[in-house]
Amino acid sequence: MSRYDTVVFDFGGVFTASPFDAVATMSGVAGVEPDTALRYVFGSYERDTDHPWHRAERGEMTLEEARLEIMSETRAAGHELDVFDLLSSMGGSGIREDMVDRVRVLRTDGVRTAMITNNVIEFRDYWRTMIPLDDLFEVVVDSSEVGMRKPDRRIYELTLDRLGSEPARSIFLDDHPGNIAGAEACGLRGVLVTAHYHLAIAELDALLTRGGGTE
Repeated sequence: MSRYDTVVFDFGGVFTASPFDAVATMSGVAGVEPDTALRYVFGSYERDTDHPWHRAERGEMTLEEARLEIMSETRAAGHELDVFDLLSSMGGSGIREDMVDRVRVLRTDGVRTAMITNNVIEFRDYWRTMIPLDDLFEVVVDSSEVGMRKPDRRIYELTLDRLGSEPARSIFLDDHPGNIAGAEACGLRGVLVTAHYHLAIAELDALLTRGGGTE
């Protein structure tokens, strides 16, 4: 029997291509190094800060307000970097249907499932229609609704509390190492999802089958 009975998923970068990869790819158009573009647009994703994007994800400011602050900072550094131009490159990102199918199987097998997404209010009506959330997850936690965001430990604790699940029996899938580290600091087992997301599905299956061994 597996030691895990709960799996928590991120949205972007797990069910779709990663927004971090999209911004890094498009940064060349703006003549900015990928790491620099990521820092300008998203701030430090290893920490929860007062960066405009973080504030927008906590629902503290609008997307347009965040955009203008980010553009002001990049212009002061001699760059023209528009968040909207970079994010538009994500428009063709399709859903990873095999990831959706894997969640359906988890539900059939009696595994508890939830989602934690760092998102902005303006994207809510769009991303929520991309997959059948109610069929896949018992709990969905949107950072812009609860006023906290990954990697703040409180958002993991809130999610598991709503599920009635224990951290030590929970697995968390996300596309950013900082969010994985935040989850693991709370006692969850992290699985990093890359562009080769089938590897993450295989790792998840192995953990659920073998129970992850003893730690």
